[in-house]
Amino acid sequence: MKKITYILLMVFGLVALYSCQKAAKDPVIGTFDKPVMQSPATGDAYVLTEDNASQTFETFSWSAADFGYNAAVSYILQFDRDGNGFAEAKSLATTTQLEVELTVGELNNVLLSAEYLSDVASDVEFRIMGEVSDNTPNVFSKPITLTITPFEMIVDYPKIYVPGSHQGWAPDNPNTFLASKKSDDKYEGYINFPDDNAEFKFTPEPNWDNDWGDDGFDGTLDAKGANIPMAVAGYYKMNVDINALTYTVLKTEWGLIGSATPNGWDSDQDMTYDATNDVWTITLDLVDGEIKFRANDDWGLNYGDTGGDKKLEEGGDNIPVTAGNYTITLDLGVPPIYRYTIVKN
Repeated sequence: MKKITYILLMVFGLVALYSCQKAAKDPVIGTFDKPVMQSPATGDAYVLTEDNASQTFETFSWSAADFGYNAAVSYILQFDRDGNGFAEAKSLATTTQLEVELTVGELNNVLLSAEYLSDVASDVEFRIMGEVSDNTPNVFSKPITLTITPFEMIVDYPKIYVPGSHQGWAPDNPNTFLASKKSDDKYEGYINFPDDNAEFKFTPEPNWDNDWGDDGFDGTLDAKGANIPMAVAGYYKMNVDINALTYTVLKTEWGLIGSATPNGWDSDQDMTYDATNDVWTITLDLVDGEIKFRANDDWGLNYGDTGGDKKLEEGGDNIPVTAGNYTITLDLGVPPIYRYTIVKN
């Protein structure tokens, strides 16, 4: 019995020794040091100007992250509104170095595309994310907060392109694209398909180097996949999520509705699509009241104007009008900013 006990103890000892030796050889996956932002200094304030657009805004610098083993680390400079906890974090730059420069114009464009207001001081948080692989948790620096006032400019929103039979399969066509209003890899826009049985694809650049189709026609994008069929001609709202590799299309017919229209809020006044100018129009008599734009005689998709700036928001506020005969134009052709005009005849 003593002999058996001795043998068992030797076995357990060997197992324990092997486990210790194996553990000593494996890398220790853990965060030894997070990156630390070194510049600029939190609390600094900046007023961006068009005259300085080509100049360097700041050099963002930080200390190296330590993941506990020898790793090639990528660093991503992110930003979000102060107090939002980076729930809608957006990436500004990716590098393997410990610093990155941004010009005034680059930062201004990104802030406006993220719907920061021009000529208004906003508190913006910045942080560094370090990553090495999908199997290792990312690390984040403590954020810094800068107060930044952007200037008004024409925003160059991120785009993807929609080449197809509707436009000669030309990815560099400047009129057939979707845009990302929040620079979050979610794209939206309207494309007219004048003929039945059209086909199209999406490209991230105005060329054929890379493209997405749909092999199963199931709403999931595939790299170099099959052409996507559009069986019925019409004016389609498109949404693409590059992160999820999904897309949706919705055929739309547009109308005007509201207390100022002949049928009030009961039914739409149909608008007519002008293919030459890529707008929807209607001319009619209005009374004192309010109007909105509505798709497909349904409230599932409608636009109003919150803020009275002639820019439309989905589900936005009713638009007030006074009595008279008007020509009204709905312009959805240049995403992501949709506009309208109301001209009294």
